[in-house]
Amino acid sequence: MSAKMKRREFITLLGGAAAAWPLVARAQQARIPVIAYLHSASPEPYASMIAAFQNGLAEAGYVDGQNVTIDYRWAEGQFNRLPSLAAELVARRPAILVAAGGDVSVAAAKAATTTIPIVFAIGGDPVGYGLVSNLGRPDGNLTGVTFFTITLGPKRLELLRELVPKAGKIAMLVNPKSLNPDAAEMQKAARAVGKFVHVLHAASEWDIDTAFRSLEQERDEALLVVSNPLFTSRRDQIVTLANYQRVPAIYPLREYVASGGLVSYGASIKDAYRESGIYAGRILKGVKPSELPVLQPTKFELVINLKTAKALGLDVPDKLLALADEVIE
Repeated sequence: MSAKMKRREFITLLGGAAAAWPLVARAQQARIPVIAYLHSASPEPYASMIAAFQNGLAEAGYVDGQNVTIDYRWAEGQFNRLPSLAAELVARRPAILVAAGGDVSVAAAKAATTTIPIVFAIGGDPVGYGLVSNLGRPDGNLTGVTFFTITLGPKRLELLRELVPKAGKIAMLVNPKSLNPDAAEMQKAARAVGKFVHVLHAASEWDIDTAFRSLEQERDEALLVVSNPLFTSRRDQIVTLANYQRVPAIYPLREYVASGGLVSYGASIKDAYRESGIYAGRILKGVKPSELPVLQPTKFELVINLKTAKALGLDVPDKLLALADEVIE
């Protein structure tokens, strides 16, 4: 073969290889699994929770941008957007759909697909919500983590009474657009000890301002904030208003107390998000949702902010300080 013919053959082979490279790259890219992530709130207030989810995913061997892609959709507190966002994510045919930010997100995800595995992280009872029929062996395509913070209203009432024993009228902040199963239990528990519960409704950040004006007008003497993704995302606003009005308040999550709130009692939301990341990774490796029991918290934490207590003129009983898992000074 002449040198000229060899050169032509080499150029032809090189051209063919170059043409194949984009196809190979696309094939490799196509093999990277996609995790669709649906959330009812806004990303900024949940940044630490999403970091916890990604840490859990990394523990299972998956890193966003390397061997997995996470596609986020945030409803920004507009729950009516969740069904369309869920449908949009399902249309991408992801390997997994993760739903967080309350029962409304998980319900939208469940309605959007019966085949794609769904991993959830919520604060309520997934059986009571009708998401799964059994915690130990969930049926269908759903499993996940619950931190059961929404069912702790009576216990928080008890702690609030320890802090403010003379408070006869207690306000309770709830979101009417979410399930609030502990509202009735709270009122029942309050009546049993001779307390009156004034329910405040808030379904948006503007409603929160209105609710606090009502709290001031009604002269409520203490406040219990129910677990809700809207309230978690607006925790700085809620804590600021409660402290400005000098109303002792108990919250469902430590994050409120870290923002200056008085006291919280509940499980760790970051742990729940981390565990949901681990579950997502296990499903990517081939485990079926029905083989993964819904995880429940093993510990509930009492967190007290002594600086806020002092500003409110409260003396925290030694009994509560001894029970506290964390005291912020």
